[in-house]
Parts: sequence; C-alpha cells; structure tokens
Amino acid sequence: MQLKIKKVLSISILLSAVGLSMAACSNKSSSSNAKNADHSIALVTNNTGVDDHSFNQSAWEGLKRYGKAHDLLKGNGGYNYFESSSASDHIPNIEQAINAKYKTIVGVGYELGDAINTESKKHPKNNFIMIDNVINRKNVASATFKSNDASYLAGYAAAYTTKTNVVGFVGGAHGVILNLFDAGFAKGVADAAKEQNKKIKIINAYVGDFSSVDKAKAIAKAMYANKADVIYQVAATAGEGVFQEAKDINTKKAANDKVWVIGVDSDQSSLGVYKDKDGKKSNFTLTSTIKGIGKAVEDIANKAYDGEFPGGKHFVYGLKGNGTYVVKGNMSDSAWAAVNKAKQNVIDGKVKVPTTPSN
Repeated sequence: MQLKIKKVLSISILLSAVGLSMAACSNKSSSSNAKNADHSIALVTNNTGVDDHSFNQSAWEGLKRYGKAHDLLKGNGGYNYFESSSASDHIPNIEQAINAKYKTIVGVGYELGDAINTESKKHPKNNFIMIDNVINRKNVASATFKSNDASYLAGYAAAYTTKTNVVGFVGGAHGVILNLFDAGFAKGVADAAKEQNKKIKIINAYVGDFSSVDKAKAIAKAMYANKADVIYQVAATAGEGVFQEAKDINTKKAANDKVWVIGVDSDQSSLGVYKDKDGKKSNFTLTSTIKGIGKAVEDIANKAYDGEFPGGKHFVYGLKGNGTYVVKGNMSDSAWAAVNKAKQNVIDGKVKVPTTPSN
C-alpha cells in the first residue's frame, strides 16, 4: 500500500513539475513579448493571402526578419498577420490588430488605401505603414516602388529570350499599379527588339482580378497557342495559373524547346520546376521582377523600433539600391548582359520608363 501511495505521489510531483516548467516557458514567451509591446507590429494582407508566393509573402518575410532581429515572438505583443479575403475584411482586420494592442499596422497593397486612411485618422496613437499607396498623415509612412523600371528589364529579358518573336503579358486587374508593370514591360520589349533589329509582338490580357487561377491558365493557354513563348505574369495568386499552363506544355516538350514564365514581386523560380518529356528536371521561370516589399517593411519597422517612426514620409524604392530588381534566373549570359546594361541606362537617366501604357 505504501509503495502505491509513493508511486502516485511521485507521479503527481512529476506532473506538477512539468506543469510549472511549461508555465514558466509560457510566461517567458508572454513576458518577452509583453515588454516589447511598443515594438509590436501586425501585417494586414490584401485579398490574396500571406502565402501568395508574391506580394504578401514578401511583406511577411520582411516582418519575420524584423521579429527575429529584435527577439520578438509571433503573437500578441510581438508580430503577426491578419489575412483578408475581400475588401470588407480590411477595416475589421485592422481593428482586430489594434484591439490586440499591436502598435504598428502594415497595410499591404494599394487596395488597403481607404482602410488605412480611415483607421489612421481614427487611431492617431498607432503607427501605420502603407505599402504600394500613399497616405498623407503624420502617423503613416508610405512606401511605393518603381515597378515600371523593373518591368522594363523583364521586357529586355523576354525580348532577348524569345525564339518566336511573340511574348505575352498577363495582368490581374487594371489600375494605377498594374499600369506601371504593363508600361514598363512594353517599353523594355520595344527597346530590346530595336537593339536586335527584330519585330516582337506583345499579346496583352487581364484576368480581371488577382485570384482566378483557372482564368489566368486559360489566358496563358491561348497566348502559348498563338506562338508566345515568354509570358510575364503580374496577377498575384491568379498568376499561378500561368505557371500551371506552362508546366502542362513543357512536360510534353524537350528542355531546349520550353515556353517561359517571368515571375513577379518575389523570386518565383520554385514555381517553374518540372520534368521534361524525357524525365529530365528543368525550370521554366526565366526571371522574376522583385519588389523590395519585405525590405521596405523591415526598414520602416526598424525605424519605429528605434523610436524614429517616419510618419508623414513617402519612401520610393527603385533600381538604385535594389529597391526593385530582376534576378538572373535562367536567362542566357547574353540576355543577362543586355538586362544589366539596360538597368544602368535607367539608373543613369539615359532611359525614362513610362508609367502608363501607350494604348
């Protein structure tokens, strides 16, 4: 009997010790975040979610780097994200983040402009970061990107890669931001074609939104059927349909006869991995235009951490300093050389890239 009692007591003591240990860990996590509450930051996505392989994902990666650098934990008092599935979620998500005591709120995407404008006025003691739009208020720091310049380089990459002299542009929804990509790409293709004494046709189409993967796939299928062999997709989540169609086509072709996709906002080379008809592993992501969204979020968040939140300021990120850029990806050496020369011409002011399409 005594042995049984001792055994039960031992188990009870052990469980109590484990419970105290877990509580200590929990309290350590909570206190670690609690003491940094003034540095807490929350990201509110636009309508394509945090795992979009593009815009929101880049912002979230920047936020995670910020958290790691300052020993902040994911969750209240540290850093976190709130996903939106439609415009009606923007203000509720911001309110939820503020009610959870996040000090700085990041709005990702020009679509959140109205919500950030409203909420920053309503909550003057909070800091707000507006990505891809400009809000003129003392508690809002805005960041925009010269996406037309990076897209100009994408046009060069396409023009120096195409074998059919037909390339495509697939946009999400028409608007000021998409105009930058559209105009820059068209200018890059035209200038690169002129350098090579070629005539290159651009097939241009829009999905109508940033989430209809099947529609983007159908558009890409029609473009490839009309001899396009390089497509620049600027359609966020919908753009995955372009990659899907390219993969379907390329798995039936030899590696040296592939069609290409140019990615956007983050390096989308992982979406281009496939096996050709001979079972050989290859990649059809030619390059990606990178917006330094994560860099912008991290930079401004760090300023806030240092007590120097740049409210009322507008930061513009371009090719100089790699605020926007393209990766070499799978470009040929000659295409990469042409792209880098074009990049320097833009930085030096020898080429002015338009911000709106010509038609």
